[in-house]
Amino acid sequence: MVDHHGPNTVNLTIDGSPVTVPTGTTILRAAQTTGIEIPHYCYHPGLSSPAMCRLCLVEVDGWPELAPACKTAVAEGQTVLTDSELARRQRTGVLEFYLVNHPLDCPICDQSGECFLQDYVFQEGREHGRGREPKRVLGRDDFGGDVLFYADRCVMCTRCVRFMQEVAEDERLCVVERGDRAIIDTFFEEGLEGSPFAGNIVDICPVGALVSKDFLHKARAWDLDHAPSVCPSCSQGCNITLQTRDDLVQRLKPRENLDVNGWWMCDFGRHNYEWMNRSDRLEEPLIGGESKSWDETLQALFSALEDAQGSVKAVTWAHAPNEEMGLLSALVSELGGSEVVYRSAKTEGEVLLPGYPLLARREDLAPNTEMARVLAMKRVGDDKAQGGLEDLAEHDGVLIVLGDPLEDQPELFGSHAELFVYLGSYASKAANHAHFTLPITMFAEQEGSYTNVQGRIQRFWPGIRAPGSSRPGWLILGALLAELTGIETPVSADQAFGLIVNGISELSGLTFQDLGTGGALIKPSVGVPVD
Repeated sequence: MVDHHGPNTVNLTIDGSPVTVPTGTTILRAAQTTGIEIPHYCYHPGLSSPAMCRLCLVEVDGWPELAPACKTAVAEGQTVLTDSELARRQRTGVLEFYLVNHPLDCPICDQSGECFLQDYVFQEGREHGRGREPKRVLGRDDFGGDVLFYADRCVMCTRCVRFMQEVAEDERLCVVERGDRAIIDTFFEEGLEGSPFAGNIVDICPVGALVSKDFLHKARAWDLDHAPSVCPSCSQGCNITLQTRDDLVQRLKPRENLDVNGWWMCDFGRHNYEWMNRSDRLEEPLIGGESKSWDETLQALFSALEDAQGSVKAVTWAHAPNEEMGLLSALVSELGGSEVVYRSAKTEGEVLLPGYPLLARREDLAPNTEMARVLAMKRVGDDKAQGGLEDLAEHDGVLIVLGDPLEDQPELFGSHAELFVYLGSYASKAANHAHFTLPITMFAEQEGSYTNVQGRIQRFWPGIRAPGSSRPGWLILGALLAELTGIETPVSADQAFGLIVNGISELSGLTFQDLGTGGALIKPSVGVPVD
């Protein structure tokens, strides 16, 4: 129950429970505040409500007919029954009509296990169908891009059409024909190919009518593990869910955050995940190319850092989490260095989602360029995240590389360095001359945080297990810093975040717990203002 009263609120009763909600709230949303879920198809919180599926009809005391809960606003003193005999009978009838032509192909349908129709029929459908006529067969259509359309399964909720019209503002889908001949189709030969947000229609389809070609028959929904995360493909920082199986990322799905991406994400980020499944991983710490234990490696590295006489230079990349960037900056400063450079890919122009202007595919194609700016790190290299490391390649002092795979660098990179320390996730020929090679986890294997273009710090959680003996970069950097300064070694992302907060004025007062699952702004002036 929402506990507030006033001239802008309405008091009503839903299934015997008193409810107070803001004026204008629909019955469906009001019911959700009490934990009552009214079955629905065409309704989606990010779209208009056409009230055409007729599944959310509820009984309102004193009304002559059932009312669509997704469209009907609450009224003072209203009494609503969502589970009365009349409402249940209506839903059972509607579900029976849905199944008149819906194929019984749940065993081969990608939506099986997360299909509303399965759930609703199991809960309230008839035990036995009464249909005797053969079901119509409409077949499969390739809508272009990553989307396949199984017309037989469509329940005509029109969520996909409304998304393309209202949110993407890219009208490539429409309802063709009338009545029982109605079907979703593209406009002539123009499909969804090239539409940058079209993948969202697969997410919002309540049945298996729209499926992803990339995920087709890849895994069952109930076989997937879910971890809340942040999209690493650009500085927008869309909230996502990593869906994994057998320690491999199978797909990315948007996670609701009305301050960042709403219910949506772009297709560029959605399909940019295969790199997380790379097998050429560093798994064991190395000293001069020879495998050692972590204790031996860190002890030797402590001594080498204390004995080093040369100047300190460091390079990272904008995929490094806040905790790693902050601790690297602190470590370089403690060693007498003054500058950390980073590389990140960049593209020209942003790709906006017109119907949800907070969301865009940003120019910076890395998730943490904002924290690099806050830490006064210098961006080098070109817009493909290549080049710019000529001075570091020939550096004869202490050289620290964090995260950057150095794929464009020569094999002699760092060969003149007095001490070359490489912390990376992937094997690199350019790290062959590293005195110490330390395997670190990538973001999908650890807990940490990123700072997006708005200056919002957002947490992510591990979705897959780290390979071999790799460890989070913040744990290694924290141990080195602790040895040099006497501070306590951080053993969790929470503690690592606490260490960097102490040294960054923009983060003053923030705790890891403050971030929650939706993030927190570090200060209003940081980042690009978004209307």
